[in-house]
Amino acid sequence: MKPVIAVTGRRIPATSLVGVDSRWAEAQADMFWAEFGAKIAEAGGISVQLPYESAGPEVIARVDALVVTGGQDVDPELWGGPAPEPTVTGGQMLTIDRRRDDYEIALVHHALERGIPVLGVCRGHQVLNVALGGTLVPDLPHQGIRHYSLATFPDRRPDREHAVDFAAGTLAAALYGPRTRVNSWHHQAVDRPGDGVVVSGRAPDGVVEAIELPGRPVLGVQWHPEADVELEPCFPWLIEQARVVAANATFAAR
Repeated sequence: MKPVIAVTGRRIPATSLVGVDSRWAEAQADMFWAEFGAKIAEAGGISVQLPYESAGPEVIARVDALVVTGGQDVDPELWGGPAPEPTVTGGQMLTIDRRRDDYEIALVHHALERGIPVLGVCRGHQVLNVALGGTLVPDLPHQGIRHYSLATFPDRRPDREHAVDFAAGTLAAALYGPRTRVNSWHHQAVDRPGDGVVVSGRAPDGVVEAIELPGRPVLGVQWHPEADVELEPCFPWLIEQARVVAANATFAAR
């Protein structure tokens, strides 16, 4: 059987989809990037999308892995950072979504408790670190490597902007080798690692690009592997680890 992979999303005003229409003024919509479902399917898994109301241990008990996806900044109250400045991109105000923070952090805690694989992507990589007590860089400097400040977002998906070097002996190095090139679409980054978190990849300017929990199937990457045309190694790895979870659950049920 194909393993089932839970994927987190975001909640947005329905009017951002249907335009100014009073019938939808109070409605909301859940949004999930289709690329994650496509990559998970390509790697051999089945994706399920989790709304904010599906954050408890019951749902984690029924899936084989968790993907925490990208999005807006994590509320700095959760990691001791400064209050965010209002940021506008594409004509829309980017805001903190504390309910999303709480839902994803709860999912991470339940996933770690159960021992299922976790893949954090961009914001999800940062959420993983914050969930384990780590901190973030609130705004990366604009000199050197351009990691794309929210104020200067490109009008398209970034290409492979810069290199990432991986520490020998880490999960990230086993998947990607000593070095790879990645896209770059973030203005914050992991600062102090959380409990048990190891930094396994950095950009040439020292910005943290990969974290993991040694000995556990947990990986965070700062870039967007789902946006790559080719299937990046983190997806087959996630599915293979999820298959182990699924097989063990089937055996225990007998």
